[in-house]
Parts: sequence; structure tokens; C-alpha cells
Amino acid sequence: MARTKIDFSVPDLTGRRVVITGASDGMGLIMATRLAGAGAELVLPVRNAAKGDRAITQIRRSHPDATVSLRTLDLSSLASVAALGDTLRGEGDPIHVLINNAGVMRPPNRQLTADGFEVQFGTNHLGHFALVGHLLPLLRAGRARVTSQISVAARRGTINWDDLNGDRSYNVMRAYSQSKIAFGLFGLELQRRSEAQGWGITSNLSHPGVAPTNLLGARPEIGRSQTVPQYRLIQGLSSRGILLGTVETAGLPALMAATGPDARPGAFYGPSGPGNLGGRPAEQRLYPPLRSPEDAARVWDVSERLAKAPFAASA
Repeated sequence: MARTKIDFSVPDLTGRRVVITGASDGMGLIMATRLAGAGAELVLPVRNAAKGDRAITQIRRSHPDATVSLRTLDLSSLASVAALGDTLRGEGDPIHVLINNAGVMRPPNRQLTADGFEVQFGTNHLGHFALVGHLLPLLRAGRARVTSQISVAARRGTINWDDLNGDRSYNVMRAYSQSKIAFGLFGLELQRRSEAQGWGITSNLSHPGVAPTNLLGARPEIGRSQTVPQYRLIQGLSSRGILLGTVETAGLPALMAATGPDARPGAFYGPSGPGNLGGRPAEQRLYPPLRSPEDAARVWDVSERLAKAPFAASA
């Protein structure tokens, strides 16, 4: 089946410093390549320096004059997040765009971060929450746009406020959904607090739909040595242009949310095809679990306590 060309034109980003997590391979690397091609000064915080070097090499194959550099970041370690914050604040350069794209999904068993949090909640949500807190002065200086990448898994589910870590009852997909719901609520609350406190930051959300990205591939860092069984089905449907997106199109909603001149603060962007699984990027209605400002404020307060993120000191 022939696939209709789907794209988004990234505007000129010359003179803009862009930080994107999860960009050493897959969808994130494709987004980073597009951002570099638009003239951004690109900062890639990565856990694996060798993969990061390979990513820079690939970016420069397409854009030899790209301004791109690596920093060290392990989102599953709050100490690593704080160290990156120290590094970037020490450099002193304003950040104009932050794309919180990295994530983990479906570890083969229940795992904890270095700080004792369930690995999906601790990496997908708390790590990024802390990152924004540590970078807040630079984001304010750049009047930044912050885009947080969630998932169709946030379409339904709840936050188990009494058992965030799954200590008493654990289901890997419920834990993944919880991490993405919490992360989405945070992104929306960031916009509310920026407006209320005059931070000058705009915050919105995106999701990639469903595509054969590396999220379900082999991930040695979480003990998964091979792709999950559903990956082949997703890959097959994607290659035939049936319902789902591709690795190339999956990042377009995030690029639209982060750089589009008409992208709105507090809005949500994703694929516009059937079921929002693939198709052209467009603004979408918030998923029901993301609509409660009270839940968003609660997520913020709980996360600030758990992650010890310096929002109050930075503001």
C-alpha cells in the first residue's frame, strides 16, 4: 500500500538553543536531525556516550555544519539530573526549546531507579520533572517552550496515589500508563504555574501515536535483550501504511508542539489519523485522565517532594 507523504516544516531555529532528551537513536535522533537542519544549537543529553557520538556522526552526515554537542544524563538517577543542571547552568546559555522525549516502557520485571522509584515512573516522569526544575533559570532566560512527550497509554488509567511505586500491587502496563499520565499532568501544570508566576515559559504536550520505535525494541539498560512480541505486528502494519505511523512520522507532533509558530501553550499534539495512532500531526483533545487541574497540582506537589526539584529556589 502506498503511503501518503506526511511531514511538518520546522521553522528556522538559528540562534536558538534546543535541548532534547532521548535523541541518541530512533525517533529522537530523527527529531534531532531535523532540529539541527533548521539551524538550532543542539544539546543532546545522553546516558550512553558511544551512542551519542554515533548520533552526532549521523546528524552531521545530513548537516555537516550542524552545531551539536553531548552532555551526560541518566534520567533514572536524580544525582545525574542535578549534575546536568549544574553543567548547563554553569555554561549560562539560555535554553529556548526543551523537548522531554526520553522514556522507558515495559521492563521485563519490576525495577527501581537509583533513588528507589519504580523505573517507569522514576525515569519518564520524575527524571524529567527534576530536569525542568534544575534548568528553570535557563528556561526562563530563553522564554522557552517545553514540550513533554507522553503516550496513547495516557488515554486511560489512573494514578495510584497510595502506591506510586507498585510496592503492594504491580502491573507493568498500568505503571507505564501512570508514568505518562503523571508526566502529562506535570506539563499542563507547568503552563499554569508559569502563567501565574510570570516565568515566561510555555509548556505543551505531544504523543507519537504508535510506530515501530525503539521503545519496544531491545533495551539492555532495563534488561530486555530482544524486542517485545508486539513489535513485529507494529512493524508490519507500519510498513504497509495501515493505521500506524513510522519512526519518521512519530516525532512530527513533538516537532510541531515544540517549534510550530501556531502551537498553543497548554495544548496537546498527536497524529490525526484513525484512533490517533498515525497520520498528520495536529492539535487534539486532552485525554480524560489529564483534564483535572486538581490532579495536576497534586502531581506537582508530590513530585517536588520526591524529586527534590529546586522549583521554589529557582523561581
